[in-house]
Amino acid sequence: MTLPLISKDMTDQEITQMMENACNASNFLKAISHEGRLMILCHLSTGEKSVTELEELLSARQAAVSQQLSRLRNEGLVAPRRDGKAIYYRLTDPRAVKILDLVYDLFCKDA
Repeated sequence: MTLPLISKDMTDQEITQMMENACNASNFLKAISHEGRLMILCHLSTGEKSVTELEELLSARQAAVSQQLSRLRNEGLVAPRRDGKAIYYRLTDPRAVKILDLVYDLFCKDA
């Protein structure tokens, strides 16, 4: 992997694009930077889960899980599906799986 080289020769368009990319990356990282949201994403990486399942897996109250799911949904990382009274969530952004793989390698693999 090669990081971009920032130089004085960059055009205004290149600088604008770099700033837009930095903003998008920052928003994405903010969305996953909460331990509760990160744990939800980890659980959803193994497949769709209901809100009730996530509550049990996280040992968390429904309100807390719903709040974190709402943030992830607003960021486009997860999507809901209703089945009767139950609501199921699944990952929708492939970048989340890539980040989870990297986070696992860096922080969990040899722990």
